This record gives sequence, C-alpha cells and structure tokens, in this order.
Amino acid sequence: MNRSMLLAITIFATSAALVAVNAKPFTYDLPEDKAAFKPGPNLEVVQGNCGSCHSSDYVLTQPQGPKFKKDFWEAEVTKMIKVYGAPIDEKDVPKIVDYLTATY
Repeated sequence: MNRSMLLAITIFATSAALVAVNAKPFTYDLPEDKAAFKPGPNLEVVQGNCGSCHSSDYVLTQPQGPKFKKDFWEAEVTKMIKVYGAPIDEKDVPKIVDYLTATY
C-alpha cells in the first residue's frame, strides 16, 4: 500500500468516526401504506396474480360506488387477461372478482 492510499484511508476513517460521534437519532412518521392490497377474501390470490404487474394504487384509480361492483370487476379482470395479457388462471378469476367486489 502506498503512502497516498494510507493517508486517504486514515482521513476517511477519521471523518467517518467524527460523523458517527455527531450523529443524532431522529424519528418520523411514515405515510399510510397505499401500495398494498387491503385485507379481504382471497387476498393471496389477488396478490399473486394482480400484484405481479401493479400495486393496489391501480385499483384505487378505478371508478367506485354501488354501480361498479361485480359486473364491472369481471369486465376489468377479463380486460387484464385478454387485452394486457395478464397470466391469470381462469379458476382464479371468480376469486379475484369476489375480492375486488367485496373490498373496493
């Protein structure tokens, strides 16, 4: 090891020690996690199928209210499969629709 490298390592180690001595802990509040799917029936199926392509934030951008329930979610899941190529097994479709209908 040459003299310049040894000097650089010494300066770095000294600086790191000074920073560590002067560091003060702080706390902060994290925002509510909105990128996770809400608890509901068949959550694991939704996480495994839908969560592989997008977060739950995408679901929150969909229309909501009483008229946007089962028929709406069936159409959305079908669109994800047929238009966007989502690799969702047909047996999982009713479970995903039940989850979305009950939860959103």
